[in-house]
Amino acid sequence: MKVLKFHGMKDEDYLRLEFDTTFDQQASLEGQLEPFLQTLEEYADGWMPDVVEGKRRRKYSRAAVWKSLEERRGQRTSGLGLYRTKWPALDMSISLWFPPLPPNLGFFVNVKPLSLFAEAERCRKFAEMVRAWACRYPVSHAWTHSTDDRVLAGAPDFGRDDETRRRDGFDKVYMVCWLNVFGPKLVETVGRERMLATPAHRVEELPNGSILLVTWPTVADFASKEARRAQARAHAHLRPDLDFDTVLRALHERSAMLAPVEPRFHPDMAPLLSRVVDRAASYERQRRIAELNAWRPLEPEEWRPADSALPPDVDNPERALEQYSLYAEHLVALLHSEVPSVFKATPESLTDADFYFWHEEFPTSRLREAIDEHAVPAIGAYLGEVLVRNLGGRWIPRQRLEEAQVLVGNRVWLPFVRARNYMRSRQSLLDYSLTYLYRMAERHRADE
Repeated sequence: MKVLKFHGMKDEDYLRLEFDTTFDQQASLEGQLEPFLQTLEEYADGWMPDVVEGKRRRKYSRAAVWKSLEERRGQRTSGLGLYRTKWPALDMSISLWFPPLPPNLGFFVNVKPLSLFAEAERCRKFAEMVRAWACRYPVSHAWTHSTDDRVLAGAPDFGRDDETRRRDGFDKVYMVCWLNVFGPKLVETVGRERMLATPAHRVEELPNGSILLVTWPTVADFASKEARRAQARAHAHLRPDLDFDTVLRALHERSAMLAPVEPRFHPDMAPLLSRVVDRAASYERQRRIAELNAWRPLEPEEWRPADSALPPDVDNPERALEQYSLYAEHLVALLHSEVPSVFKATPESLTDADFYFWHEEFPTSRLREAIDEHAVPAIGAYLGEVLVRNLGGRWIPRQRLEEAQVLVGNRVWLPFVRARNYMRSRQSLLDYSLTYLYRMAERHRADE
């Protein structure tokens, strides 16, 4: 069975539920998990898992869950994944810790796309599911919200160092999510009466002393002005030390960071930049689009007028051309698995190479000696070969690689110099992209 890939090439925001509880070491594990699965099957509206994965994949059933947990049972842990084969995508897990670790039972639910939860009835069913779990399984704090918004809010650290976060946990209301379950200890810290009086869409005291709080009927529009105002009212109420206007302003700032930005990239660089922003985390993608809308590639400096070209100074021009071809083949050998188009030596293959080097953070992830001695000559020669094959260019060989030129129209281009500039840093891969030099050479040839 092939399940939907949840985290793909272009990530997007999704709904996340985190629910950590404990379990009785002496009682039957199946008996303790039956209420969880029964509730899931009742309320998972449109996103019910159809695959269980332990050591292997099985069609969803309770029997498959027990078998998978048994297969994955280790000395200290067990767990499984729950997925879907059809859209919407689901990434769900059940994890268990056994002694000598603290006994822990964790449920994590990720559903994509977030827009699935634009309907009030589906959101109500989700809240009912969490309510049923919270009545059955004790929690100190559980939440459901947009993953992107949680990240922008600074979760789970909220400005604390790791040691403090691990020690204190969610010891006060650092953030109010769309759906929250506040455990008895946190309720008493805030004040039960105050928490029950929170202005919100739904506030309910549960039989075990926890309180369920839902800020707004739907979660998909969490960033709307009305939903943000409701979120700010609840947060400021639960934290009297916080100013409502300050809280609301911070929420609106986060909404602005997530608001769609129309790409307006430099036309020569749009195919590359579109792929760059697709690789950005969804919570920072709009900011990245805005940055690249304003960015412009540097005008190439690696050229001379044709009438000032350096003449060949090699004893055997044919051997020099063979050496350039060999260098270019080195790049093909390096990239062919990840960048199959590199065999074609086309302008598009330059864009593919640009993206590969950027994605791999090549200038900083490889040894500088190896880059200077091997990558730069290979990249420069390959760029030169693309100019020759696609623009009718002609090599003018020189003893020093950096002086080697490719004549295209009324300019000579210095591909090895470009490659050296290109490999300075990750930003240089954009500023000195192979794609842009090619497009400029193409444009100047057309202007003759």
